Amino acid sequence: MNLTELKTQYLTWARGKGLEVVLIVLGSILLARGIHYVGMKVSDHLSKVAKQQIRDEFVLSERNKHVAAVVQALEWTSVALVYSISFVLILIRFDLPVTTLVAPATVLGVALGFGAQRIVQDLLAGFFIFAERQYGVGDIIRVGQPGTLTGISGTVEEVTLRITRLRTVAGEQVILPNSQILQVVNLSRDWSQVVVDFPVRQSSDFVQVRSMLESIAAEMTQDSRWSGFLVGPITVSGIEAITAGVATVRMLAKTLPAQQWDIARELRFRGLSELGKLGVLVEPGNASVAYGP
Repeated sequence: MNLTELKTQYLTWARGKGLEVVLIVLGSILLARGIHYVGMKVSDHLSKVAKQQIRDEFVLSERNKHVAAVVQALEWTSVALVYSISFVLILIRFDLPVTTLVAPATVLGVALGFGAQRIVQDLLAGFFIFAERQYGVGDIIRVGQPGTLTGISGTVEEVTLRITRLRTVAGEQVILPNSQILQVVNLSRDWSQVVVDFPVRQSSDFVQVRSMLESIAAEMTQDSRWSGFLVGPITVSGIEAITAGVATVRMLAKTLPAQQWDIARELRFRGLSELGKLGVLVEPGNASVAYGP
């Protein structure tokens, strides 16, 4: 084969299959960008709908959080599928026998399976996170070891089949492989409950103390600044515990998801201010928070 024939065959291939390869590459890139664009539009639409449906613009509804997470997973899965199909089509244009690659691909897949067990575990864990709706984009979660109440807390920014991306209160971004997430405490699911305890002297007039706290609860329930965040009325449950010279009086409040901290701070501020005037406090009050199912 002389140089002229070789040049002719090359030009023929370039004008035919070569052009098809270029079109496939450009088409796959454009299609992938189109998928990303649609995903962004859907996410923006969900954010706008969520702000219209709920009272607090910083809390997404459970359905929208789950849909946003699913949209992200479908987006990346679709992009991977587009590039995989494009790769196979390009191999065909180069006259490579795709069927003969099945056996080597199987061996390679087994080898990669053994070498990438952690990735497979991440993908399976991510699948169950989506299927069981453990959390979604916008949820506030705490990730830790099973049986503990400590760990990393933050707002879920992104959930894929492989990783979960959190943003902490300090603004730090934490990326966790899904297989490493052993225990999740969802701090913004359905509702939250605030438990505020005030330690007072055992010799105090508890009728007066209870009346003071009930007055605080009524005022805060009727306050337009806070009533929108409360699911029900604030209650004074009574004396929770008695120790040496100290009685603990407890207040309870059920709130919207992720609003428990603001309500707890306001209750402590008002309670300490009023009880301090009575001179019955033993030490600064403290609060703990419980969460609904």
